Amino acid sequence: MQHSRDVVISEKRIMLFERIFRIALFGSGLLLVLLLLGTFSTLFFSSLPAIKANSTDFFTNLSWDPVFKKYSAIPFITGSLLTTGIALVLALPLSFGLAIFLSDILPKGIVSSLLKIIIDLLAGIPSVIYGFWGLFVLVPWIRGFELHFGIIPYGVGVMTASLILALMVVPYATSLTREVLLMVPADLKEAGYALGATQYEMIRDVIFPQAKSGMLSAGLLAFGRALGETMAVTMVIGNANHMPDSLFGPANTLASVIANEFTEATDPLYISNLIYLGLILFIISTIVGSIGRYVIKRWN
Repeated sequence: MQHSRDVVISEKRIMLFERIFRIALFGSGLLLVLLLLGTFSTLFFSSLPAIKANSTDFFTNLSWDPVFKKYSAIPFITGSLLTTGIALVLALPLSFGLAIFLSDILPKGIVSSLLKIIIDLLAGIPSVIYGFWGLFVLVPWIRGFELHFGIIPYGVGVMTASLILALMVVPYATSLTREVLLMVPADLKEAGYALGATQYEMIRDVIFPQAKSGMLSAGLLAFGRALGETMAVTMVIGNANHMPDSLFGPANTLASVIANEFTEATDPLYISNLIYLGLILFIISTIVGSIGRYVIKRWN
């Protein structure tokens, strides 16, 4: 009888712990949803004065001049998408190539482990360090290039910011992609070689089909990292509140203009417009993430 009673008590205790565990998991998921809704609602309600004051002009005007109460998001949306797009075009092919080299070509050993550590360290360097490097090393190089080809020698600008973003994205995307490639079953690779496939054919016909959704996810995470980057871009983009004149001209992004001007803003409408830019950045990031999830589902 005592043994049966102990068994019943033990089962009840396990059921209680199971219930608490499920409630904790549900609470964690609910907290995440509430955090997302809270962030959006805070941005939205703080942006209402700007939304009411600007109407559609915020997306048609090309001028940002707080002194004359002229506000527009177009120059900064353009700057954000332009710098991010160029950075990804430069970074992702190199990242995917490095990931393939580390996961499937370079023999496992000290060199491979050392390169992995270096990439992980580069991915974790604070953005302000990249910004300092860009300001003191990359900007003079770009200025010399511009002088050589007869371009106005700003040094800072869209291209400089894109190069800094590409440099920041490469180790991040490489690390993510490498982990994805390592998840491809070794049996499939061995089967490809057994059928007479070359290394290139095995990578093209075996690894890529298995890892394409994960590689796309890595690219989307890299896009989000580049789109929301603030300090490094702020230090090298030139901080010009107008449409980019050229790839080498100064500009601004959604994140950099907020970082530059938020502490100086005193007028409530000015602050509301900066928060409105933050809301737009939030929406763009959400849209990109949603599109990415849809594409990944279609590819799987």
